[in-house]
Amino acid sequence: MDVQELERLRHKYQDAKGDDFFDPAFKQVAAHLFQGSGNRKLPYSGVTTLLDAPYQEDLTGLDVALIGVPMDLGVTNRAGARLGPRAVRQIERIGPYHHQLKMAPRTMVNLADVGDVPFRSRYSLEQSLEDIETYYHQVCDAGVVPLSVGGDHSITYPILKALGRDEPVGLIHIDAHCDTGGEHDGCKFHHGGPFRQAVLDGVLDPARTIQIGIRGNAEIFWEFSYDAGMTVIHIEEFMRMGVEAVVEQARDVVGSGPVYVSFDVDGLDPAYAPGTGTPEVGGIIPREAQQLLCGLQGLHVIGGDMVEIAPQYDATSNTAQVGAQMLFEILCLVAISHQA
Repeated sequence: MDVQELERLRHKYQDAKGDDFFDPAFKQVAAHLFQGSGNRKLPYSGVTTLLDAPYQEDLTGLDVALIGVPMDLGVTNRAGARLGPRAVRQIERIGPYHHQLKMAPRTMVNLADVGDVPFRSRYSLEQSLEDIETYYHQVCDAGVVPLSVGGDHSITYPILKALGRDEPVGLIHIDAHCDTGGEHDGCKFHHGGPFRQAVLDGVLDPARTIQIGIRGNAEIFWEFSYDAGMTVIHIEEFMRMGVEAVVEQARDVVGSGPVYVSFDVDGLDPAYAPGTGTPEVGGIIPREAQQLLCGLQGLHVIGGDMVEIAPQYDATSNTAQVGAQMLFEILCLVAISHQA
């Protein structure tokens, strides 16, 4: 061993504490982790929030709002996603540093968990969708980027109605299902049809929409995706192309305009994310999803969501864990977009 190198390391680190950092980027992150005297905030204490963000009751001064949308009245199979925001809030130690992107989003944007969308009724799907739209109009009026945790996928429709009110948005949609179905059982606002409704309302541009990871026995319901000109990548095509090629195609599809990222946890294989209402075997693995999202850095991301986490089917909390991680990945995209 080089004796001089050993002496250099001893001189620099022998008496250094856990909160002594020499790299400027690491110093910046550490400032958000330590509370003086080398003490870190205990991850298992205090009030739980999405991504351990500070809690704030209003939108004042925020760049990004983390929002719970505990509503699952639009499910067609197993209910329970109303408990998704609570489950994700229970997950600690997500971030604050992203080692691949070499960034800490909390140092780049002002963000807070602002709680849950207030609902007038626990029984009415139509009223609940109206309440979501009203709330997100307020978020848009405040100039704040929303990152949401559902709830079932029907919540994305009223969110897009607010975000796309002035200009149709593009969409990167990770899911097992296209969710462009029509009316079923007397209702067209279920979680299998939000993107059809958003296109028909003129708030989602189908030519700038890409749907990734599609599979399962519901293919016959997704005719609208093809007819409207959406780009659909089935899981077999995803595997053949590889993540890098899918990223390149996604970037080509959405272009430089405003884009929303919607992640249904059932896009992942149920071996990694069993806690969901409509699991489909043979999906994307979390590492592939992370690489996919990382590859989207630099896009004009105006919001995103993580939906369909149903913790009562999630015996190990894996689904909530991976859902929180994907939410963090989308937060990083928003922070990069905010700095542009």
